Amino acid sequence: MDINRNEPAEKPKKLSSLNIVSGKVEHRGFGAGSIDLSQLSSVIIDEGEAYLDMGALHAKSKVEKGIKFSVNKEDVPNGRACWIVWVAADRGEDGMYYAGVTSCEMLVDSEARRGWKILADHVNRMDHALKRRILVDNLGEQEKAALKKLLTEYNLEMWERSSDALKEALA
Repeated sequence: MDINRNEPAEKPKKLSSLNIVSGKVEHRGFGAGSIDLSQLSSVIIDEGEAYLDMGALHAKSKVEKGIKFSVNKEDVPNGRACWIVWVAADRGEDGMYYAGVTSCEMLVDSEARRGWKILADHVNRMDHALKRRILVDNLGEQEKAALKKLLTEYNLEMWERSSDALKEALA
């Protein structure tokens, strides 16, 4: 290519959205049945600290990187409990609020680079968050307090507009 000529740059390829095709529904072409994950966030709770880590959407959060996961808990005898919390936001009449919040456990042994998690549980709980469910009963008091602190500090107005069910679950 001659750098002195003004040739148009190559157009970037358009990225397609996640496309989930169900066996129950007849697929109607590309993009049909796709879901929007733009209002879904992932929070990691590790050793009592909660922080946003969007890498968890692709199993590439800070705590998951470099870890070989197993479905057998016995493979990770020295693992520490870490949590992925899926948080779905929605817009109501008064503004944005935390609509769905679900938590998933995993064990991580960073030194041995081994971990335990049940991927199907993580996917199902992500789906439950997208369906506006509150499922955090598997968190301990310390984890609930850390999550509540993060959600309120991130956006107090969203917290105040959230359901009583969420506030009670994290009380």
